[in-house]
Formats: sequence, C-alpha cells, structure tokens
Amino acid sequence: MLAGDERSIGRARQLRKAMSLPEVLLWQQLQLRPAGMKFRRQHASAGYVADFYCHEARLVVEVDGRGHAMGDAPVHDLARDAWFADRGIATLRLSAERVLTDIDGCVATIVAVGQRVTPLRRCAPPPLAGEDFVSWNGKA
Repeated sequence: MLAGDERSIGRARQLRKAMSLPEVLLWQQLQLRPAGMKFRRQHASAGYVADFYCHEARLVVEVDGRGHAMGDAPVHDLARDAWFADRGIATLRLSAERVLTDIDGCVATIVAVGQRVTPLRRCAPPPLAGEDFVSWNGKA
C-alpha cells in the first residue's frame, strides 16, 4: 500500500465521522440502493477521498458546498476529476444547496448518470473519442 493511500484511508475515516448535513441526507438515500446501485461513502482512492462512490457504475458523487468555489478549490477539483476520468470513473458534482432543497431530484440525477455509464459495468470497450462521459456538474 502506498503512503498516500494510508493517509487517504485515515482521512476517509475522519470524514465519515464528520459528514456535513447534505452528505448525511444524501447518504441516507444512497443506502437504499436506488436502481440497485451500491455506494460507498468517503471512499479513499490514491490520495483522494470521494464523498460517494459506486464501483459498478464507476461513478463518484461529490457534494460541493460554497468552499468549492473559493481559493484554489476549483483547480484542485478539476485535477481530481481528471484523475478519476483517466481511470474511467465519471464525476457528478451536486451543490450542497440542491441536496438540501431537492434530495429526490438529486437521487434521480444520480440514477440517470449511473445508468448512463452502465456499459462500463459490462466490461464494454471504451467509448470512441468524443463520445466518452467524463463529468456532469448536476446543474442541468
């Protein structure tokens, strides 16, 4: 195991104990396995910790509060999303405000995106250039 992995696993454990209200509310819904999708919360992966991760759909779901728009957070988020995308993992970003005001819509969006990347769970060949699904900001 890499040292970065050990640090991110420890950080993931800490984050599980200190989830924000929007993360807790979304986790309560994701534990019900919408559309059969099984999620992990605060999932560590090579120095990064994803808020929620569905391995079968190869989907990371991030709940972004206002802090994600400040300082170097946007640059960090882009680098992190690119790292996941390079590994065939889509990133869906939902605003914390949207989670608080429209949890059902958020879950529906997650299911729709998860089903869109479903071919990856069947070990299909990678999509052709220009047809790949990298990320969605969830604001549609």
